[in-house]
Amino acid sequence: MPKRAVITDKAVPAGGPYSHAVVAGDTIYLAGAIPALPDGTRVTGTFEEQAHSAFQNLAAVAEAAGSSLDQAVRVGVYLRDFADFPAMNEIYKQYIKGDHLPVRTTLPVPLVGFDIEIDAVLYTGA
Repeated sequence: MPKRAVITDKAVPAGGPYSHAVVAGDTIYLAGAIPALPDGTRVTGTFEEQAHSAFQNLAAVAEAAGSSLDQAVRVGVYLRDFADFPAMNEIYKQYIKGDHLPVRTTLPVPLVGFDIEIDAVLYTGA
């Protein structure tokens, strides 16, 4: 089965020449989601507001690809300030649920203009 690119107007527009997601067989690769509205307006404010926005964008892309974050097998979380780790964990649990939680990497990175970015890999097979 050939790969298929996914672009949706339900999430912030891609910030460069890439797709929101790529479906390749039973696997969906979600590009990094940042805190912004679908019209491109950045969400500035508390870490919590930014994190919810980023997760909502990621969920919208998963849905546009025909899946949901419940199918995540890997999640990458990138934080500008690692002191936000506890707050991120609480918000994370609202979007990533189930008995079989995905693996996750959380890294501090020098993000510019926002506090969090999240990407994921979903598996839709049996």
